[in-house]
This record gives sequence, structure tokens and C-alpha cells, in this order.
Amino acid sequence: MSRNFRKILLSLATPLALIATLAIANPASAAQAIRLQYRTSAPGTTTAQAEPWLQLFNDGTTTIPLNQVKIRYYLTGTETYRFACSWAVISCSTVTGHFVPQSAGAQYLEIGFTAGQLAPGATTRDLQLRFYRADWQSFTQNDDPSYGPQTSYTDWNKIAVYVNGQLAWGDPSGSNPDPDPDPTDPPGPGGVLFDDFTYTNSSDPRLAQRGWTVRGSSGGPGVPGATWSPSAITFPSGLLTLDSSTNGTNSGTVHTELSTANRKFFEGTYGARVRFTDAPTSGPDGEHVVQTFFTITPLRFNLDPDYGELDFEYLPNGGWGEPSNILYTTSWETYQAEPWQAVNAHTEERASFAGWHDLVIQVSGGHIKYYVDGRLFADHSGIYYPETPMWIMFNQWFIDLQAATGTRTYRQQVDWVYHAKNEVVSPAGVLSRVNDLRAEGTAFRDTVPNP
Repeated sequence: MSRNFRKILLSLATPLALIATLAIANPASAAQAIRLQYRTSAPGTTTAQAEPWLQLFNDGTTTIPLNQVKIRYYLTGTETYRFACSWAVISCSTVTGHFVPQSAGAQYLEIGFTAGQLAPGATTRDLQLRFYRADWQSFTQNDDPSYGPQTSYTDWNKIAVYVNGQLAWGDPSGSNPDPDPDPTDPPGPGGVLFDDFTYTNSSDPRLAQRGWTVRGSSGGPGVPGATWSPSAITFPSGLLTLDSSTNGTNSGTVHTELSTANRKFFEGTYGARVRFTDAPTSGPDGEHVVQTFFTITPLRFNLDPDYGELDFEYLPNGGWGEPSNILYTTSWETYQAEPWQAVNAHTEERASFAGWHDLVIQVSGGHIKYYVDGRLFADHSGIYYPETPMWIMFNQWFIDLQAATGTRTYRQQVDWVYHAKNEVVSPAGVLSRVNDLRAEGTAFRDTVPNP
């Protein structure tokens, strides 16, 4: 993301602007009259983080579903910020935040809700929110259109509230008063990727034609000096098959990886049918091997705030301090290699996941939801939500090498992969769509636009 640390001073003091503000602040309808109050717990002109505290009131006569409500806090400048919910009476787990750029060096923080209702006469009570620059530098906030220095709640029309896409309170600022398309709620289908992996071998020209890269380059992750071998990737009976092996030496270790060539995948739904294995197909067991399905953005520099990675990682023999099989789902904000510093959220289960599994990741509304065989496995949000388009990848690699004799080979397989851009599809819906594509004889489809 671009960074421009110069802020544009805005004047909101003219009588004409005040009249317009008062006019716009009237609710969209008498039946659905929403009102916002604001205070701040960080009133300084310059601050390390802004701390807007909000509460919504329903002064109307009908219940308002909170998932129809969007709150917009307007800022000047194009700095990269991170949002967090410190505490909320209605629970921070239902509160989302997303920064949206505007023209002329401005942006806004859009706050939404995933659940809850606001009954007539009711209030949400405290929403204790905060945001800070991704590089943790202090910034000036008193030139932001929505900022106010008051430390006690007061009605505040410099923050706009939309209900079901209609302005219901406040004064929109900047170039985009229309809440659609909504960046936190996907606007609808934006293209589909499906592949049944009906290829002859890793040299099949259709792989490159259809946007796949079979890795042959050196480097991490995993054992230093290992080979990433295209020839160790095969497609028997239409199954992507990754055979990774080691003879106990760095130079005798083979890793495998298949990746999309284009970084064009962001919000929406990802799915794959993956076979994890506990035991090697040949040789003695015991290696710390990682079997994966994930999306990733490259790390440009240490603690790059635009880095993103959403992982399914299965370790059949443990590793990273774990003694036995474990399945991780991990959402990455960023990391630093030397010295190691990880900024991520992870959920894990210590059990065998050998066999075929339907894996689904939903990326929408500030939440990353991981499903295994239709079961919600993890829900991550906040700073771990991705900011940039990603690749889709499958790889199998060794964390380190164990003392064993002979060559041992581990196998991971993938039946199909599916992605629906800008659309939340249930795990059952993913399976239904894949079955429909196969029933109509479709082996490959890619309508996701290139960046």
C-alpha cells in the first residue's frame, strides 16, 4: 500500500457547511431513527493511536439488525492503519473494521457488525475502538473530519451511519458517500477458479496455460539446501500428488510445491479436497514434514504490514516443539526472519487427520473462517485479516531432518481446488458447486480477473 504521511487540512467551520451537516444528520426515516454518540479516550492532537468510543441509539419504532449497519469514521492522509476493538458491551467478536481509500488523499474506517439487533429505545452502549499506524509512528488526528477532542459522550454527526445502504445519521465526508460496493461485505460473485487436476505430468503445458507454476527454484521454507523438484509432482487418476523425500541429508532432501502464477485472490471462499498422510509411502517414519493448503502474499521486508498468509498446515509427526500429529490453521499479519518474530493468530487440534478432508477458508467482513469437513475449525479477525491479493499454494516440505537410515517419502494429494471471488459460500455449497462442475464435464474454469 502506498504511504503519504502528509495530511490535508480541511475546514468545516463555515456556516453553510454547518447548515448542511444539520440537515444531513436527520434520520433517513422516522420509523428507523438511529443516533450516534462519540467520545475519545486519546484526545491529544498527536497520538500513537486514535481511540474513538462510540454508542448507537435506536430512537425509532422498529428493530434494526446490526449486520445492516455501517459506521464511517473519516480521516485525511493515506497512511496504512490497523484497526482493533478493545472492548464492547455487544462483544468485540461481532465488530469488524476496514479502511477504505478515497480520492484527494483521504480514507475512512468502516465499522460493521456480524450479529445482534438494536431494539427500539435500546443502545449498544460502549464500543471502545482504536486504530494505529502499521509502523507504530505517532500521527496527527485533529485534522481528521470525524475527530473530536471531547472525553464525554455527545451526539456526533461528523461520523456517518448507514442502515441497509441508506444514510441514517451524520455527514459523509470525501468522495464516496455511497456505501456500495461495500468492502467488508462482498458485493456478489466476482469470478470462479476450479481445477480438477487432470494433467499428464508436471511438464504438461496446460499447467502454465491455466495459471499454475510448478516450483523448481531453491530457497525456503524448510531444510536449507533442499531441492524443490517438479518431477516429484505427478497427477495419477487426476489427483495432484506431491511426493517429498529425504535420505537424511540436506542435499538429498526433495520438497514439492504447486502455486498459482498470479496473485489475484483476496476476499471470497477457498476450498480444496486434500489427503493428508501420517506414514511415508516408503522408508522409516518419523520425519517432521508439513503438508499444506494455503494462500500467501510475499514478504517484501521484515515486518511488512502488507504481508498476508492463511494456512492449513498438517504435521503428521509433530515439529516446532510438538511431539506428535497436529493440524494448524494460521492467519498471518507479518513476521521477521532474523531474529524470529511472528505476528499471527493460530488454532490447532492435536489429533490424526490422515485421510481425505474438505478444507474451506472464508475471507469476508474482517473475519477468516476455517472449516474442516464442514465443521468450523477457527475464526480469526482483527489485524490478521489480509490486506492484499494472494497466491493459492499447495506444498509439502521438511522442517528439519531426523536421524534415520534410508530414503523415506511422504505423499500429499489434492482432488480439486475451488475459489469464489467476493462471495461467501458454505462448505456444503462448495461441494455442491464442485459436483455440478464435474457433472457437466468441466475439468477447469478460471473467470477470476487478473490484477
